[in-house]
Amino acid sequence: MIKIDLRLFVTLSGYLPENNECFEIHGDTTVEKLVRDLGIPDGLVKLIFINGKRQDRTYILKEGDRVGLFPPVGGG
Repeated sequence: MIKIDLRLFVTLSGYLPENNECFEIHGDTTVEKLVRDLGIPDGLVKLIFINGKRQDRTYILKEGDRVGLFPPVGGG
């Protein structure tokens, strides 16, 4: 098991677990699996940032990663 710092923003915040700053996952977990395990419906995660850099759903999470997930953003 590894620990990550998990942040979910805007409409995704309702899926945030209580222990988000020290969230335990298996060592081979991808962002895609994390999203599914959190129960976030398909299409709700638009932007993925790991340690401040944009990543895709295939990224394999590592010990201490700072994960930020954002929904589609609109405005104008």
